[in-house]
Amino acid sequence: MPFLKDIKYSLHVAVHPFDGFWDLKYENKGKLRMALGILMALTLTMIVKRQYVGYVVNYNHPLALNSINELKYIIFPFLLWCLANWSLTTLMDGEGKFSEIVITTGYALLPLILINIPNILLSNVITLREASFYHLLDALATLWFVWLLFIGTMTVHQYTVLKTITTMLLTLAVVGIIIFLGLLFFNLIQQIVSFVYTVYQELSLRG
Repeated sequence: MPFLKDIKYSLHVAVHPFDGFWDLKYENKGKLRMALGILMALTLTMIVKRQYVGYVVNYNHPLALNSINELKYIIFPFLLWCLANWSLTTLMDGEGKFSEIVITTGYALLPLILINIPNILLSNVITLREASFYHLLDALATLWFVWLLFIGTMTVHQYTVLKTITTMLLTLAVVGIIIFLGLLFFNLIQQIVSFVYTVYQELSLRG
């Protein structure tokens, strides 16, 4: 089955990133649908994690949780990273296409799912003194993700180690610039709308 084959390949990438991302780049083994599927699965996993993780390590207020917020915390940063990386690497002689960047980033997210699911179960049976194991697994998942993202970026764009590190740091800076410009734009639009509405009210009162 194609779906099981895609899952097997994504696990192969997670364990053997050099071979996996090379095949993704030059053998077209990576699938966009699988990358987006991993992104959706991670979103669902994070929703479950925020709501059902054990009370020993759960610092969220149950009544303040909103599942829609996960769209902002996961999907939005994902899209921003891909857009910023593509924009930057286009100017830095990167060989990766936008679709390849999306696929690479999506496959790199897999460790967050693989570790978060058993970690959620673990959090419901550990004591306060054992909470450090939960946080350790969380840290390992993040490091694994960053490692895969690093290898994927280096392979897709055919960069050196130093250039890959520089590119990833610059990508974060570009993400910050995009967010700043976006907030500035929406604030400007809000002020224009407010001004037009005020003028309309003045004209209505005088009329």
